[in-house]
Amino acid sequence: MTVSLSIPEAVKASGIGRTTIFDMIKTGRLPAKKLGARTIILRSDLEAFVANLPSRVPSK
Repeated sequence: MTVSLSIPEAVKASGIGRTTIFDMIKTGRLPAKKLGARTIILRSDLEAFVANLPSRVPSK
């Protein structure tokens, strides 16, 4: 079980683009941790972020 993800792993796991991931971290919408030069995202934080995205309502 992976507890944390690198940025490339988070991109692959979520389907969200790298630039968007960094934008969400910068604005505080997606929590991230620093370990030296590495930025890591807790899997639980990424799952919560994706779960809280607005649902798409089909147009009629």
